[in-house]
Amino acid sequence: MQVTRNVRKVVQSIVTGGSELPGAPSEDLVSAALRHIAAKLPVPGSRVVVAMSGGVDSSVVASIAHWHGCETIGVTLRLSDSGAAPSRAGACCAGSDIADARAVADRRGFAHYVLDYASAFRTEVMEAFADSYLAGRTPVPCINCNQTVKFRDLMAVADDLGADALLTGHYVQRFDGANGPELHRAADPAKDQSYFLFATTAAQLARLGFPLGGLDKPTVRLLARHFGLTVANKPDSQDICFVPDGDYRAVVRALRPEAGAPGDIVDLDGRLLGHHGGLIGFTVGQRRGIDVGGQAEPLYVVRLEPESNRLVVGPRAALAVSTVCLDALSWIGGPLPEGGLDVAVKLRSMAPLARARLFGGPSPRLDLANPQYGVSPGQAAVCYDGNRVLGGGFIAAAT
Repeated sequence: MQVTRNVRKVVQSIVTGGSELPGAPSEDLVSAALRHIAAKLPVPGSRVVVAMSGGVDSSVVASIAHWHGCETIGVTLRLSDSGAAPSRAGACCAGSDIADARAVADRRGFAHYVLDYASAFRTEVMEAFADSYLAGRTPVPCINCNQTVKFRDLMAVADDLGADALLTGHYVQRFDGANGPELHRAADPAKDQSYFLFATTAAQLARLGFPLGGLDKPTVRLLARHFGLTVANKPDSQDICFVPDGDYRAVVRALRPEAGAPGDIVDLDGRLLGHHGGLIGFTVGQRRGIDVGGQAEPLYVVRLEPESNRLVVGPRAALAVSTVCLDALSWIGGPLPEGGLDVAVKLRSMAPLARARLFGGPSPRLDLANPQYGVSPGQAAVCYDGNRVLGGGFIAAAT
């Protein structure tokens, strides 16, 4: 999109102290970006609920929806029932986020509500996160959160309020296809969040809106300054929102004290090589932290065995897998052929796309065109056709 490219150049020029591009004043680019977003919104007069985290993205969405003429209702979820929520810069759900969201609503003049979802969040996200580590898996709590308290419960709130749509600040795109709404990757690959939203259902997608999916972050911050929002320069959220200081092991130990039990480190043949301080410190493909010396080649975590509390390590070659079995399949890509479907799959949020053939049925699996390394149970396998998200599932095993 030309608007996105031009805005990026202008914003970078402003930040570095240069002059704006000739013939491209920032106010014209803001107007073009506003028109682009307005085309993604329900018609003026519609009632919309905006999920407001207190960050710049959702604040811009709410501000533009209100400017567009929608009856805008901002909703912020209180996800912590104590002062233990992270408050460091760059943390999502920090103590100041609710106040930031409310300040945006007050400044722009639309309604804002805070809903207490601390109990549901603890049960369905935090405890599920800890239990997954106990089972030797590497969870992705943001996906679980989106499936439960974010989309499922917020959609119910939107229904109760009689809203026509639920809007969020996620960087993904929703298009109306020949067979209904489709989920696509964001225009800006650096901000794309489609991996974390693969489990969005068709029914949810029909009611959801992602107005920022066609823009990049510099554009969004420029819009925030246009609306005079105090969060315009607020840092992006990082890591997992309920993990203070990024130490997820401490969170798991607090919820499940038995998770830190020491155990044996063994090779692929079961020979004892050393000892570990708890399986929660490891994930498949990890090299650092394996306290074993005197080996002919570097060792990697090949698998975790929670039943025996053993950490199995081996050479990098032992990590290569060609088949990935999925717990279940969440699918919005239309009918899945009985003989399988060629897809591009992402096996970790930061992993490159890999070619595979997907087979459905009661035991869905992916047959990979080329061996992949470091595939960990508990992570998501998300399938794409070009930029379109087809669906995916959680990795149960890889061989």
